[in-house]
Amino acid sequence: MKKILLLFALSLPTLLFAQRGRVLDNLSVPSKILKMDRKYAIYLPPDYDTSERSYPVLYLLHGAGDDQTGWVQFGEVLHIADKAINEGTSTAMIIVMPDADTGQRGYFNSPKGDWNYEDFFFDEFIPYIEKTYRIKSEKRYRAVAGLSMGGGGTFMYALHRPDLFSSACPLSAYIGPATPDDIDRILKRNGIEDMSKKDKLAYYNKHNALALIENGDVEDIKSVRWYIDCGDDDFLYEGNSLVHIAMRKKEIPHEFRIRDGNHGWHYWRTALPEVLAFITKHFHQY
Repeated sequence: MKKILLLFALSLPTLLFAQRGRVLDNLSVPSKILKMDRKYAIYLPPDYDTSERSYPVLYLLHGAGDDQTGWVQFGEVLHIADKAINEGTSTAMIIVMPDADTGQRGYFNSPKGDWNYEDFFFDEFIPYIEKTYRIKSEKRYRAVAGLSMGGGGTFMYALHRPDLFSSACPLSAYIGPATPDDIDRILKRNGIEDMSKKDKLAYYNKHNALALIENGDVEDIKSVRWYIDCGDDDFLYEGNSLVHIAMRKKEIPHEFRIRDGNHGWHYWRTALPEVLAFITKHFHQY
């Protein structure tokens, strides 16, 4: 009995002091660009309310059909982030999850110019978040990650603005329209029938990861640390593999993971701890 009591006493500090963060998933920010309030969720690390320090930030993007609550409800971000921080595999960070499913779906500007979500994200959302919360606002302390449609957002945001992100982690990512002709499907969805071939090509070049890697400044792309992950049974496997090959040809350092799995939350929940560990290394200047 004494041995049992001693073991319990030794484990008690761990039980008592395994700290918990908190998630708020129904917050909003006013947007002049989108002419509406935009919702977001946020994870605040365990010591946020008891310290005065500032934190690095991860912008974590959801997929098509979800909203800002996707990573909270299905991705279990609170449990996974708390566990990683308490075990020391992740530094304490703020995780921000914007809603890209209300009004129109997607992380990019509309070809019509009437729904400029990407402009909102960079010109309004990031500045609002980083003024409202205690966030380190330098590139070295900012990362972006996301799944599926949000993986596409991760690719495009980090390739469009490599000056802003230290790490980018696309998961099971949509890499953009397969060809310039594939733009027609996107235009039809947006009710556009009269875009010129020149404008279609320009849209493709701005929203296809392969085109951005081929035509972009290699040193700028190298300034971002890349972690690309996709399941071997995922329907987006080919596109992610082509990005890996394109980066290899350009000698752009990156981590590329093909693991057992398909396009689903079980896969992304197992990916998130690896993402947190990966970006932590670069927040720490590993």
